[in-house]
Amino acid sequence: MKTTLIGMAATAALSLFTLTAHANCAFPGGGNQQHIQLPAHRLHFADHEGIVGTWLVNYGPVGQAFIQWHSDGTEWENITHPGIGGNICMGSWVATGPWTVSRNHFGWIFDSTTGLIAGYFNETETDTLSKDGNSYSGTNVTIFYDMSGTVVPAPGAPPPAPATGYPGTSSAVRIAP
Repeated sequence: MKTTLIGMAATAALSLFTLTAHANCAFPGGGNQQHIQLPAHRLHFADHEGIVGTWLVNYGPVGQAFIQWHSDGTEWENITHPGIGGNICMGSWVATGPWTVSRNHFGWIFDSTTGLIAGYFNETETDTLSKDGNSYSGTNVTIFYDMSGTVVPAPGAPPPAPATGYPGTSSAVRIAP
């Protein structure tokens, strides 16, 4: 068991040195362009249940993600970016209206040469649920930072970084329990 874990760790460490720079959940240069589609579900949720649950989210050319929104105001996301570079991001959310939520979401940026953390990104997003509670759409803005907190361009994007961030959109369907 110990040998297996050491081997897995060594493989993961070596793989880090072959990656190009990217920001995990919000990399604007793309992710896996193969999108999946889930069948429509006819679930009915009361207004108070809102966004809580598991969703398949489409970010257009950036990728697709599974997001789980929790009743305690936290959320996590697993996006179609390489796992070795970190494809799990997390944040907090708050209801801003009966059918609207805002989230504050974070993830890491890795250096393509060393595989070490080079910075992070912050994505803010506002989403509006459909009246049946089975889909939502929204807009987001992502700002990239180095480890000292200075705004930097998105990995692969030419300087200068927009101080207002990179805008994006999302659309999602609920995954039935």
